[in-house]
Amino acid sequence: MKIFVAGGAGYIGSICVEQMLDRGHEVAVFDNLTEGHRAAVDLRATFYEADLGDRDAVVRAMGEAAPDAIMHFAASALVGESMTNPSKYFRNNVANGINLLDAMVTWGVKKFVFSSTCATFGIPEKMPIDESLPQHPINPYGESKLMFERMLRWYDEIHGLRFTALRYFNAAGASKKFGEDHRIETHLIPNILKVALGQKEAVEIYGTDYPTPDGTCIRDYIHILDLADAHILALDREESDFFNIGTGGGTSVREVIDCCRRVTGREIAVVEKSRRSGDPPRLVAGSEKIRRVLGWEPRFESIEAIVTSAWHWHQQHPQGYGD
Repeated sequence: MKIFVAGGAGYIGSICVEQMLDRGHEVAVFDNLTEGHRAAVDLRATFYEADLGDRDAVVRAMGEAAPDAIMHFAASALVGESMTNPSKYFRNNVANGINLLDAMVTWGVKKFVFSSTCATFGIPEKMPIDESLPQHPINPYGESKLMFERMLRWYDEIHGLRFTALRYFNAAGASKKFGEDHRIETHLIPNILKVALGQKEAVEIYGTDYPTPDGTCIRDYIHILDLADAHILALDREESDFFNIGTGGGTSVREVIDCCRRVTGREIAVVEKSRRSGDPPRLVAGSEKIRRVLGWEPRFESIEAIVTSAWHWHQQHPQGYGD
């Protein structure tokens, strides 16, 4: 298939692009490089450097690429920033996304795979989090993703646009060539590995008094290659649907830090801080639906496998992509 990937220079998008190319798909990447990196774009892909806010550029690039399907990763994704600058999140994640949908209508593209998030659920009523739970986001980031999910349903009904929305939990790890390099790094594993590399003095633990076995938050970590597999399986889906995607297991902050110590063989200092508002004690995906419907099965369920892949990439790229 020919795939048009918005946000294909970012962490998740770049590795999905690589994996699709490895499996014989033809890929065009559309990215403004504000968060992504030019060096993260696989050399086998066609690259368009432009912004989703530029409606004419989106329509023009999609017309040139003539894709069979769209993948959309081009979102602003910092929860804390969304609480101080909601305009950025509704503008980029909602309004700019409309340009992508309308370009699809213009060119008759009917298949869409959306990078969504478990943040659409807010504070969940129960664990694990399955697709039947009500969605009540507690920040503009989650709200913007939920708004886009709702728009997809209407574009399906009115324009016949078939979509798959994948609600991520905690993506982590790396492929051999591409890894995680955010200009503002908020994710736990790369921040721990920065300490192992001597680039940070200590890693922060926000809250040690949660009702969990060791007092720290538990999260569902999914290997980036398993996440890429889910996106590729979604390309063959002919009906619109929503899927939560995680391993269904959970690892605490302290357990992740201990794993990083084992994998790197290095001391990792810790600074304990107070809780952050809005952090649930435990977030774990109920992934039975995606396993049953798409036949998806994670290949790297252990936190050791995830951390090991990330550590190998960060050792080879201690300064990330260097741009």
